[in-house]
Amino acid sequence: MNRRHLMNLFSLFGITSAAAAPKAEPARADFIHHPDEEWHRLLSPAAYSVMRQEGTERPFTSPLNAEKRSGTYQCAGCALPLFSSQAKFDSGTGWPSFHTPLPEALATRTDFKLILPRTEYHCARCGGHQGHVFDDGPRPTGKRYCNNGVALHFVPEAA
Repeated sequence: MNRRHLMNLFSLFGITSAAAAPKAEPARADFIHHPDEEWHRLLSPAAYSVMRQEGTERPFTSPLNAEKRSGTYQCAGCALPLFSSQAKFDSGTGWPSFHTPLPEALATRTDFKLILPRTEYHCARCGGHQGHVFDDGPRPTGKRYCNNGVALHFVPEAA
């Protein structure tokens, strides 16, 4: 059985690969679009892998996981504010985690890369992949937005 036959079989059951999955479209009127060559220039290789190819950084490797200062977490691709530091919590997973995004900051879609469906989220302005949202977070939302640190830029509050 060749790859095409396998993909057709998977599609019958609603299973898709990362290559076959549709990309999330930016959800804002002020969306930012760059050609792939420009994203390569603007992002580090690790950020490009996560944000444009929907990769995942290794857990416990991001300095932002231990960040405790007050401030805002922005998209590393377009600087859209995504999360307040007030929404950050230690999930113990090895990735920066948040319980509530800022309004109109994220777009979501269903991801079948691990066969079972998960909710993947992206920056609403540039479409850059950020991470996945799970239903095991703290109050007030009960959500855990598990973010790749390389997809974020932290801006501390002015003193």
